[in-house]
Amino acid sequence: MAGHGSKKVILAALAGNGLIAVTKFGAATYTGSSAMLSEAIHSLVDTGNQVLLLYGLKRADRPADEKHPFGYGMEIYFYSFVVAILIFGLGAGISLYEGIQKVQDPHEITSVHINYIVLGLAIVFESVAWTIAFLEFKKSKGDLGYFEAVRQSKNPALFTVLFEDTAAMLGLLIALIGIWLSQTLDMPVLDGVASILIGLVLAATAAMLAYECKGLLTGESALPHVNDGIRRLALKERHIAAVNELRTLHLGPQHILLTMSVDFADTISAGDVETTITILERQIKTRYSDITRVFIEVQGAVPGASRAN
Repeated sequence: MAGHGSKKVILAALAGNGLIAVTKFGAATYTGSSAMLSEAIHSLVDTGNQVLLLYGLKRADRPADEKHPFGYGMEIYFYSFVVAILIFGLGAGISLYEGIQKVQDPHEITSVHINYIVLGLAIVFESVAWTIAFLEFKKSKGDLGYFEAVRQSKNPALFTVLFEDTAAMLGLLIALIGIWLSQTLDMPVLDGVASILIGLVLAATAAMLAYECKGLLTGESALPHVNDGIRRLALKERHIAAVNELRTLHLGPQHILLTMSVDFADTISAGDVETTITILERQIKTRYSDITRVFIEVQGAVPGASRAN
């Protein structure tokens, strides 16, 4: 999934959340709804998160230099992890606090129709942003199931926005139901309960994002089919007798480091070894464009090596 697709998703979410946040804060101030205030905070946090993700993508695109010889691609993993912390600390924390306050001291919502109008518009805007994020994610997932695609995705900017937009849709529905029930049943406390539920949704979303980003920050290999494909390419070379070890590491969503050690036939010359390594490296980078660094070590056969047929 190219960075262009990620930026498109983030920009769509940024535009929607920015406009929605202003409208929600106005409605929350006018009506006194706790659920609406939680939703306003939620949208404000999401807006800040999209700015952070855009900044992370920009920093991750910087070329390699002497200080960072493999580039800055992993910075997007860091900023995605910061986003998860903000969702938990600000979004979930403030929503839970506001909800508990409203439960302890319930008060009637005024001009409830304003909340319905704002929430209805917000659902429309969020639906557009969610659809854009979902279609981009669907395009990138290939034949994988949605859950497995999230687990294996190396592009946190994309699934972070998808998670945020999904949580936003759930939050809007909870706020809408909570406000309606509080008015219909004449129980203002339900408005606070809705705010607490929104906080729990945000906390769960933050936990899932943090878990996925943690794996990327600590270093994840390329997908299994990529590793297997590289091994098959190597073993097709007639001068290579075995692949002893093969290791890949994502240095960013589209930057993979590959190291491998291979056993060459004992009868070939040093020139043939050099030529074979050059050809193999070119084939690997052509087949898998995300592999940007390749290091191939010549080594004698070891037990358990993958051998040519």
